Amino acid sequence: MGSLSIWHWLIVLVIVMMVFGTKKLKNIGSDLGSAVKGFKEGMREGDNPQAPAAPDKQLAAQAPEAAAHKDAIDVEAKEKS
Repeated sequence: MGSLSIWHWLIVLVIVMMVFGTKKLKNIGSDLGSAVKGFKEGMREGDNPQAPAAPDKQLAAQAPEAAAHKDAIDVEAKEKS
């Protein structure tokens, strides 16, 4: 009684597909896959000591005044309508 057989899992899968629909499940799967991929890339960048130096060079090339203020956040304020 404690373990579920393959037939139990198939019934659960069919019920989940009926509730959420295949399109929503596909979107959830692709979002989860991209999140895992981004996490793996972040872990690889954390292992590589050269990785943090590259964005600083790009930042300096794009806007020299922004390179001087690395802690500043540039945002646009939107007015309430």
